[in-house]
Amino acid sequence: MPMFTTADGCPIAYTIHSPRTPNAPRMVLIHSLALDASIWDGVISALAGRAEILAYDCRGHGRSGRPAGPFTTELFARDLLELLDRVGWQKVLIAGCSMGGCVAQAFAGQYASRAAALALIDTTAWYGEDAPKTWRERAATAEAKGLAGLVDFQMTRWFGDAFRAAHPELVKAAIRVFLANDLACYAASCILLGDADLRYFLPHLAMPVAVIVGEEDYATPLAAAQQLHQAIPGSTLTILPKARHLTPMECPDLIAAQLIALTKRATSTHA
Repeated sequence: MPMFTTADGCPIAYTIHSPRTPNAPRMVLIHSLALDASIWDGVISALAGRAEILAYDCRGHGRSGRPAGPFTTELFARDLLELLDRVGWQKVLIAGCSMGGCVAQAFAGQYASRAAALALIDTTAWYGEDAPKTWRERAATAEAKGLAGLVDFQMTRWFGDAFRAAHPELVKAAIRVFLANDLACYAASCILLGDADLRYFLPHLAMPVAVIVGEEDYATPLAAAQQLHQAIPGSTLTILPKARHLTPMECPDLIAAQLIALTKRATSTHA
């Protein structure tokens, strides 16, 4: 996996999945809290030959560096900007799931000229008044009990019962990634989410935006997706039946179809 180092010295691991067709759209995929770019494997397979895809591990996650916090959405957005500059991509579709969706909003809000379109998947702009306290409590629980103490909680939030029964290998793979996290980086990422408030950016997002949510997502529920949709001019809202919080893993074909539809909107907008 290629690596590059940010201006502040953090190694970032990334992979570019090249298209088989000329003039394919470029997409960046940003993963969720405490996981890594592998949550997009099914989506990348479904998009084979139809898009050039950049998938990477956020700082503090996966194969990327694990520097001390604090972490912020602005810092993670700057990492992405530097990565795009490194690979020479100017304007891209950005898709983010959960934490990745928060990073995508921060990126599009700060670097609008670099975002051709935005897919906000199973995410929110703000977790609410109690979020700083709630997310710090989750970080403290992890530090007290270890990440293994959160596995059951995470599994039922990530995946529906039927998916867990039908795809135990994918569930086990996600758990392996989760358990390999650095506790301090996990805590810093929890605090990032608790403190994030991206609502200011939403009315100013002028690029095509697709808001996508699992029908049974109770980590960032339908109400959060509806709030995003209502706040972002011209956005679309898609509810994926019977899916929970990690729809890129639960229903990759549906996510891939949504991303292709979004690239067509972006192309027609700039035509």
